[in-house]
Amino acid sequence: MSATTTQQQFRDAMARLAAAVNVITTDGPGGRCGITASAVCSVTDSPPTMLVCINQTSFVHDVLRENGTVCINVLGAGSQEIARTFAGMTDCSMEERFERTAWQQGMLPVPVLSDAVVRLEGTVDEIKTVGTHSVMFVRIRHIDLHESHDSLVYFARQFHRLPGAVPKQAT
Repeated sequence: MSATTTQQQFRDAMARLAAAVNVITTDGPGGRCGITASAVCSVTDSPPTMLVCINQTSFVHDVLRENGTVCINVLGAGSQEIARTFAGMTDCSMEERFERTAWQQGMLPVPVLSDAVVRLEGTVDEIKTVGTHSVMFVRIRHIDLHESHDSLVYFARQFHRLPGAVPKQAT
């Protein structure tokens, strides 16, 4: 197989892998910006660490790297337009992206989405380069969980509502 065929098959395979939809935000010396990302997952709870994969050609990549602090805003089902906006599917500037919805300043401080299902604020502790992307290991410093909401997932190149369920409390 040629690299192009393998790359397309990989992309098609990943389209069949359902993923939470997140808006990664930052603010600091590099500026305020955000990007929609589905390549986000947990690494460990000791210490609480997430990984976020960002294409190195993205403007947001260098800003995240320079600022070193982020918020992983896990989107609820009603946030499809926010996801589209921060994915660059609309023609608005970065400033307009933030003006279109309600944001607060987080603990670190970074922009946190007021109605996100989960808000994970952290510091970029390590960055690994893998092909076209940087894998950023984010040490979580503050967690904000909202009450049960339907979640937004990305599957088959479309957004979908995933009904929420209240997790059982550990005894």
